[in-house]
Amino acid sequence: MTQELLSETTYSQFDLPPGISRGLEDAGFTHCTLIQAQALPLALSGLDVAGQAQTGTGKTAAFLVALFAHLLKKQAPATRRLNQPRAIVLAPTRELAIQIHKDAVLLGGHTGLRLGLVYGGTDYQKQRAHMEEGVDILIGTPGRIIDYFKQHVFDLRAIEVMVLDEADRMFDLGFIKDIRFLLRRMPAPEKRLSMLFSATLSHRVMELAYEHMNNPELIKIESDSKTADRVRQLVYYPSNEEKVPLLLGLLQDHKTERSIAFVNTKRTAERLDAYLRGNDIKTGLLSGDVPQNKRQRLLTDFENGEFPILIATDVAARGLHIPDVSHVFNYDLPQSGEDYVHRIGRTARAGAEGDAISFACEDSAFYLPEIEEYIGLKLETAAVDPDLLVTPKPPAKRHRREPLPGDKRRGNSGAPRGRSGGAGNKRRRRKPGGEIKKTA
Repeated sequence: MTQELLSETTYSQFDLPPGISRGLEDAGFTHCTLIQAQALPLALSGLDVAGQAQTGTGKTAAFLVALFAHLLKKQAPATRRLNQPRAIVLAPTRELAIQIHKDAVLLGGHTGLRLGLVYGGTDYQKQRAHMEEGVDILIGTPGRIIDYFKQHVFDLRAIEVMVLDEADRMFDLGFIKDIRFLLRRMPAPEKRLSMLFSATLSHRVMELAYEHMNNPELIKIESDSKTADRVRQLVYYPSNEEKVPLLLGLLQDHKTERSIAFVNTKRTAERLDAYLRGNDIKTGLLSGDVPQNKRQRLLTDFENGEFPILIATDVAARGLHIPDVSHVFNYDLPQSGEDYVHRIGRTARAGAEGDAISFACEDSAFYLPEIEEYIGLKLETAAVDPDLLVTPKPPAKRHRREPLPGDKRRGNSGAPRGRSGGAGNKRRRRKPGGEIKKTA
């Protein structure tokens, strides 16, 4: 965390339980960020907080420290049952829920509080079994949480702390009905501590806050721009045919070790992936239909430096904290300014520097005016220098799976149905006189 994001407030100034102080020490946290310095005194005194700050400014630590302190400073009710968590943290995406849980493990490792993580896409029975064993703090996405709730795996009547992270994204993804469903089954707002954090506190977010929180204190960490101050933003205007050569040239010129290329469609992602692999660049491909276990493996490999560039659709634009991403390439310009902000927020996190390079091509250049209006900034442009264009090698061929026995569309040998050669594949021929006879 760089000095620009840190305040003069130290964690030692707060009356924190020893277990939390040890967790902060493990994480190397001594000074609060601006959002933490303003939110923690309020939340630690029991006041509800609605906080706004840019991504990467320490909102997760702000609510986790307050949550742990609230639970440790008071005993759980004697009437609380095993299947009743004391706190709940709601996140809009699986990746964000996983990241919050990871931070909670680090910061709360000495608290003795039991953590539960639930999200869709994988480990249904495993997550359910863990919940049935009993947890103090439930972290997860609304869909899977409601699924278990309706099956009476747990209930929400003992909730003492409620946290809603990335509230604006909850609206974008259509989760707001699910959120209200859960909030109405918790104790009344005045009987719990509630914290809401968001990159933007829009009218609809504040309406939710005032409806389901107890007179929340509003905190806004303002910035001169909607984008991170230490991101260098640049736009090229390539033709469609120049996009792959330009990206290859930029990767070569900038010598990037960890970068993300954002595209608008899965088809474009697969095409770009094939070209980069064909040009001897190891890649990972992250799109909406990648199974959760594979998605987590990809992200772990990316963080560990197994490949230098991750190709992603907007499923990865929010909720990911991948350290040391030096470059974000908008291979396709996004269709909205908000998506642009969240994409480039994957670099220059925690006060570091980064580069965001966008391609305003024939298909997406008309998105640029709306993006510039949204961020309140005219983006710097650069000419496509012919010396920067690298003639690409042919794209790598996609790996095709071999037909499996019992494939619905093929016979056991792999031959399409209706043709000879497959076991169980039969034709019918007409016998003299009009009778139809089956032959193998």
